Amino acid sequence: MARHLVIGNGKMLVNLDNKCYIRDIYFPYVGQQNHVNGHECRFGVWVNGSFAWLHDPQWRFELGYIEDSLVTNIIARHDGLGIELQINDGIHQRDCIFLKRVVVRNLGETPKEVRIFFHHDLTIDGNEVGDTAAFYPENRTIFHYKRSSYFMFNGLSDLGGIYQYSTGIKRFHSAEGTWRDAEDGELAGNTISQGSVDSTISFRTIVPVGNERSIYYWMSVGSNMEEVKKLDQYVRDSHPEKLLSRIVIYWNQWLSRVGERYTNLPAAVVHQFHHSLLIVRTQVDDRGAILAANDTEILQYNRDHYSYMWPRDGALIADAMSLAGYHRTVAPFFHFCSDNLAPEGYLYHKYNPDGTVGSSWHPYVVQGVPRLPIQEDETALVLYALWKDYARHGEIELSQALYSSLVRKAATFLCDYMDHDLGLPRPSYDLWEERYGIWTYTASSVYGGLMASAYFADLFGDYERSDRYRQVAEEIKQGIINHLWDEEAGRFARGLELQDGRWVKDMTIESSMFGLFEFGVLPAEDERVIRTMGAIAEKLRINTEVGGIARYTNDYYFRVSDDTERVPGNPWIICTLWVANFQIEIAKSVVDLEEPLRTLEKVTTFALEGGNLPEQVHPETGAPLSVAPLTWSHATYVHTVCKYVRKLEQLTASEAMRN
Repeated sequence: MARHLVIGNGKMLVNLDNKCYIRDIYFPYVGQQNHVNGHECRFGVWVNGSFAWLHDPQWRFELGYIEDSLVTNIIARHDGLGIELQINDGIHQRDCIFLKRVVVRNLGETPKEVRIFFHHDLTIDGNEVGDTAAFYPENRTIFHYKRSSYFMFNGLSDLGGIYQYSTGIKRFHSAEGTWRDAEDGELAGNTISQGSVDSTISFRTIVPVGNERSIYYWMSVGSNMEEVKKLDQYVRDSHPEKLLSRIVIYWNQWLSRVGERYTNLPAAVVHQFHHSLLIVRTQVDDRGAILAANDTEILQYNRDHYSYMWPRDGALIADAMSLAGYHRTVAPFFHFCSDNLAPEGYLYHKYNPDGTVGSSWHPYVVQGVPRLPIQEDETALVLYALWKDYARHGEIELSQALYSSLVRKAATFLCDYMDHDLGLPRPSYDLWEERYGIWTYTASSVYGGLMASAYFADLFGDYERSDRYRQVAEEIKQGIINHLWDEEAGRFARGLELQDGRWVKDMTIESSMFGLFEFGVLPAEDERVIRTMGAIAEKLRINTEVGGIARYTNDYYFRVSDDTERVPGNPWIICTLWVANFQIEIAKSVVDLEEPLRTLEKVTTFALEGGNLPEQVHPETGAPLSVAPLTWSHATYVHTVCKYVRKLEQLTASEAMRN
């Protein structure tokens, strides 16, 4: 349940699996529509009469990327065929063009005729009804289309363009698809098919002994025929080799913004930091949506997906990218939130990439009582992240543009949505979307959001509103201390739940209580925070060789062990890094940073081959669980590395002055 290789440019996203098969193509939004839906776009090789798809078990793979880029670098070797492939995939940094280079190396003792086959199993706009696949003689390409989605496939070898092609019917009656036609090394040449269709094209070369030959393949994507024809001609005129090189150079330059201050970290940490920045970028749509994940394998379990923008995830991801210096990358996110704020001033559960409201399981009425189906932290954290971004980068134009449409409206909602008897926000769903009540994490985020709004009000001379925002924030702080601190347990409660008309503390140990210090309610050095985070580090630690920190005690999601003493839940990457963030925050010496550095190194071992981080991992094997890559995991890694480096610089300078 993972996507090992992910490439994109903010308009288009392509996911490949560990066999180099395209499994998802998103266009025109990152995360919407998916024109493959997890099916396999196969990749096969015919050599001197023998054929193998890349899922053949005799292939051995090394997966990765060209360093500091979003161009893959894969080695695939098949001893039976006597060849090795070096494969590079990239998406043009500006245009919706997917490019692939396949370098074929002859490992045998005789020349080899090699034919490379690319299969296209599209489900345009998310379904197989009414698609067309056809040969286009004007430029000798294969194209698929439906309504305003067009895909044109072409390529090049030293012997010319497309060698053979065919279109056909798939998954209908007894038809399997044109990939079956490819297995004898020949394609039938059927020129058009409609309905549930696929296509396959091939390229031919002769590889002398001890030599190599390159084959190029590309896909142009657009909203009409003229657009994809123009993009196809652009690749021909520029040559795909040059375009791939430019993609690498572009992403190298994009990463240069982080500078050299991270280079003294262990190589694995630097590599994961750079890769995480790049992966986050692939999940950010240019129009503002920051997607949680785009791994469609989750559909096997849930008939829904993670290709939504949760405002919480988006806000925390935007905060991490802003901290790393990528203000312009995430600025559209705040406009997205402003444009899609409910009239009452709150953000909905989740959104589709085009700004429409996403699916939800939060009810509007429970036992006859109306209920606002929100997670209040999602509204508050957008305000918090926006202020943090301004404080770092000082771009007042963004803040001014959003002050009345986003900040004031959302802050007014937060002030009004209060239980003044408790001095806490009214109930909402928790950040895990599982339970309804008043939560320490949510209350902390609302405090952070209201303080951010007060700072903005001060910035623009709106002092009456500033006073109100601060007053309610202080009320929440006192409410947290009065009602969520538990003296007997010596730590904060997860939250309050209404039972028989009374608010009762939920004392489950919960990793998200890191929000107490992260959002500024209490300093990390406060004894109550120290004791709470100490309980999290002790009681939620996974006591296996894999290690890591669970979300909360007895976490059920993808649970693989019932031994909650040893395995309180699966290790989550974000929760593991939250503890490291706390250790960084309270460090008083360089030595104190050794433990969080070990955590950063440990998390690199949770990555799939190629570097993509999942949501959680198996507590015994370390294998990925749930979706991969999860944008929040990568962003939290970025956030933690940035905080580590800044704290290391501060402590190093302080110790140098003392000496």
